[in-house]
Amino acid sequence: MNHLDYLSYPYSSRRNAVFAKNGMVATSQPLAAQVGLNVLQQGGNAIDAAVATAAALSVVEPTANGIGGDCFALIWHKDHLHGLNASGPAPMSLNLEKVHGLGLQQMPKWGPLPVTIPGTPAGWAAMNERFGTMSLSDTLAQAIELASEGFPVSPSIAYSWAQQHREFKGNFTQEYFRHWFDTFAPNGAPRPGELVRLPDHAKTLSSIAQTNANSFYRGELSQKIAAFMSSIGGFIQESDLEAFKVDWCDPISVNYRGYDVWEIPPNGHGLVALLALNVLKGFDFTDRDSLHTYHHQIEAIKLAYSDGFAHISEPSHMRVSVKDLLSDDYASIRRKLIGSQARIPIAGIPPKGGTVYLSTADKFGNMVSMIQSNYMGFGSGLVVPGTGISLHNRGNNFSLEAGHPNVIEPGKRPYHTIIPGFLTKDGKAVGPFGVMGGFMQPQGHVQMVMNTVDFGLNPQASLDAPRWEWKEGNKVAIERSTSDHLFYGLEGLGHEVAWNNNRVALGRGQIIWRNDQGILCGGTEPRTDGAVAAW
Repeated sequence: MNHLDYLSYPYSSRRNAVFAKNGMVATSQPLAAQVGLNVLQQGGNAIDAAVATAAALSVVEPTANGIGGDCFALIWHKDHLHGLNASGPAPMSLNLEKVHGLGLQQMPKWGPLPVTIPGTPAGWAAMNERFGTMSLSDTLAQAIELASEGFPVSPSIAYSWAQQHREFKGNFTQEYFRHWFDTFAPNGAPRPGELVRLPDHAKTLSSIAQTNANSFYRGELSQKIAAFMSSIGGFIQESDLEAFKVDWCDPISVNYRGYDVWEIPPNGHGLVALLALNVLKGFDFTDRDSLHTYHHQIEAIKLAYSDGFAHISEPSHMRVSVKDLLSDDYASIRRKLIGSQARIPIAGIPPKGGTVYLSTADKFGNMVSMIQSNYMGFGSGLVVPGTGISLHNRGNNFSLEAGHPNVIEPGKRPYHTIIPGFLTKDGKAVGPFGVMGGFMQPQGHVQMVMNTVDFGLNPQASLDAPRWEWKEGNKVAIERSTSDHLFYGLEGLGHEVAWNNNRVALGRGQIIWRNDQGILCGGTEPRTDGAVAAW
């Protein structure tokens, strides 16, 4: 990455790129970044630092992730990239007939029904066991201390906390939601700088640390989760938790102008980013802030998402293969659908043939791209009494259309939105990157890759640059810092454009690149409380 300009920050930036030699952690909250750096300085590797940072984020940023969610990771270790899918399936006692029997035509956002088996604790333990150099107890110690002794809430997290509190207060009427308010808002949402303690969270993290997460899946915590779900009409049983296993998987990739872009395979939707990049590599781009670039990026994402929504599911339920979807022949077919005007995309059939993100790197060459989430902020709105476990709502992404590849079934994982990214070149690691934020994530990945490869932006400038997000149909949200000529130019091409002024919208990203001399360079998200901790 020696061609990147580290003196140019063409977009309103409050930060410079950060360089380091021995290690680096980039994430959305400064205290969590420091936890990861401390682990590196204590002799841990990038995997230890990633798990420590992730656990700390479950404490200091509960507005986006928690112990009761899922996680994914791409791990570069000894010159090989490993994929971890720690997302959970639907309970074995839940099926389409039961959902329809409740009179529902779509999965709800809140309550017991959309709760799938949480995978995050098992993901931490699996990473620690396979690649870590420290005990899980030592790795989680600082997160436990933050939860027990308290932490000051950072500004963007306070903003999101207040938003979620208002939404929950206006919608939660059932008694079982009171545990969320008791845990996270006993006196209302905390203000920026207010000290928050999460003692139940600390006890649960301690139990996970001491048992290598066994207590969560076949012990005291699993019993509490199952009993609570049973008491409120939920479907998760102890046997569902006991049966859960993480999936060590082979990452998928496309080559984009000499760089290999890597994602986790389905049930995650990193495939959407790869589909879009495979189409975009057939066009020439010289100016990032041109109508040509924006139009083609948006149209490619629309095509990619139409395929993603139609086809992504558990791999065993997909009707078309990832290999066929990512073939050059199929990309050529889809590329021809992009013209001079915006159009509503439809899925093709190829020829046969509320999330937190973190990046870590160490002096040994290891690098981690990791993401974890409760979904929609705090998730289902359910907190298991006495544990601090905020349960996620990933089942909201299941289809209730009989015959659809993503239709809800017992023991099946849903279409999943959280995706870590990784970049390599000529078989060598360039580094981890990610942009959290629901269905913004593949769109953010495409923009970060192109900012780097096509336009030569350093990691910080790449994250500073204005962003766009396709919503549905021809609707596109554009960040207010985008030039007016692009807004009105896209309108002229048939895009339904709207300004987006939400301070936490359009994704929150982190990037760490390693150059040919082994020097690390990191950037962090200016739209949130991001930090790069370097050594």
